[in-house]
Amino acid sequence: MSEALRVGVLFRGRALGYPNLVAKLIYRPIGLLFSVLGGVLAGALFKQVWKRFSDKEDPPRAKESEYGWREVLPAAALQGALFGLVKAAVDRSGARAFQKVTGSWPGD
Repeated sequence: MSEALRVGVLFRGRALGYPNLVAKLIYRPIGLLFSVLGGVLAGALFKQVWKRFSDKEDPPRAKESEYGWREVLPAAALQGALFGLVKAAVDRSGARAFQKVTGSWPGD
């Protein structure tokens, strides 16, 4: 089997697959869409979590003078952790779906 077909799926009895470079190029705009979607989902999740743990509607921002370090840093840490978690989950799910459709893993 050729290098281009080393990863593939069966379609009508034939193995299909894409070379890694082609798979990466095809996945690039799809991956960008998944990243944007992940950012939107992470932002919405953070707002909901923040409302449950705080009596304020919006989280403190670093440049707002009415908040101290004790309020700003935990909010930033929570936001970063949630963003990283959601982004990884969405990116991984997108890569898995791409692999199921094309037979090639976009990250290798």
